[in-house]
Amino acid sequence: MQQKTLYTIGYSGYNVSDFVDVLKRNGVNALIDVRSNPFSTHFPIYNKEILEHTLKASNIHYRNYASEFGAQQSERCFYSPQGYLDFENFTMSDKYIHGYRRIEDGLMKEYTFALMCSEKDPIDCHRSIMISKTFSDNGYSVLHLLPNNEPMTQLDIEERLLNKYFPNRNQLSFFSENLSVSDLITESYRKRNADIGYYIGEN
Repeated sequence: MQQKTLYTIGYSGYNVSDFVDVLKRNGVNALIDVRSNPFSTHFPIYNKEILEHTLKASNIHYRNYASEFGAQQSERCFYSPQGYLDFENFTMSDKYIHGYRRIEDGLMKEYTFALMCSEKDPIDCHRSIMISKTFSDNGYSVLHLLPNNEPMTQLDIEERLLNKYFPNRNQLSFFSENLSVSDLITESYRKRNADIGYYIGEN
């Protein structure tokens, strides 16, 4: 069976016409808005109702998955002791799993999805550090669409994470334990989660 591809995109890197064009060029026919608050002061053209209307004109379905995939959750049980949303914890929740299965079902049919948030660089966004990781871990191909027209894979994201958090990983003397590359990748995701995760005390 052919491997299914899931796309992600950050709207802040595009004007709206280019945004729609890149979706169409990649065959995207359903956009999943993963913003907890689907509105933008700086880019009002990407507010939920306006964007939905714009996409409908290009035969692209729009859905907001704030509850299923949003980076800001109301339940404190999903937050770490330090106060930020714990991605690993939240991905085990019923509502996240429900959202995942809805996308998975669509991928098995005729839909080609793109996850959308605001951040231009996917390494700064939960769409890659939380959601895309889930799909990649389950065998799906993930491509992050960028304004330079050179998509970034989830493997590219992981390499960047390793370079950021474990730049001396090949020098084993730097580590008290002989961690595998897989262990380092897992720890890198956790460190990025701590760096970008929404804090429950934030407004």
